[in-house]
Amino acid sequence: MTTTADTAAETFEAAWNQWHSERERSYADPLGWVSLTGLYWLTDEFETVADLPGRWRADADAVYVQGIDGTDRLEPVEGAPGLLVEAGDRRIEVIRRTGSAALRVHDPKSPHLQAYNGIPTYPPSEQWRVASTFTPYAQPKTVTTGAVVEGLQHHLNAVGVIDFELAGAALQLVAFGWREGGLQVLFTDGTSGVTTYPGARSLSVAEPGADATVTLDFNRASNLPCSFTDYATCPVAPAENRLPIAVEAGEKNPR
Repeated sequence: MTTTADTAAETFEAAWNQWHSERERSYADPLGWVSLTGLYWLTDEFETVADLPGRWRADADAVYVQGIDGTDRLEPVEGAPGLLVEAGDRRIEVIRRTGSAALRVHDPKSPHLQAYNGIPTYPPSEQWRVASTFTPYAQPKTVTTGAVVEGLQHHLNAVGVIDFELAGAALQLVAFGWREGGLQVLFTDGTSGVTTYPGARSLSVAEPGADATVTLDFNRASNLPCSFTDYATCPVAPAENRLPIAVEAGEKNPR
């Protein structure tokens, strides 16, 4: 006889499987993160960049291009997703990070994409779903953290803290406002650099309820793009979010 607990377990696992499949499909995109083949920082002098069309330069205001029809000036936003320029089958992504501008190249023929075989994970378990409490700051704070690229910084909008208990320990994580709504947490733990990516994993958290409760589902702890490619500029976890326990849940290091 099927019990309510059995049904809940099946629903939990089915929802996780769907999430995991969507994550794997996202990274398999022919022009997504795994397709990156280069990251090139621009100077204030026009120059050719690798085998890309046109000549490029940048200053504090914009990126300038010569020799590509329909494009001569681009204004990438600091820290935001890049602006895209078509180059045959490839896409040139124009980004700005810590005041400097760079080009990232997405190529559907990337050898990294050809070698991609999904995202390894820990088996999902409800023990890693944790009831927690969100306490907002009176005013949001800017938390500055490093990046996987030396010399870069990320300035994150911290909106409060999440308190919870896990493995018998009282723990706290700083939460950031997320452009897609809800909250985002960047964290490391005892698995970081062992079975999971050392810089950080990300956890999306739904907006708190009226009683300030949130659920941390570490089964959905996600890799950042930098775990798949050397050409991403992801943040590392802030010092406040380095958990002293091993969170054996969510995505493992794919490399």
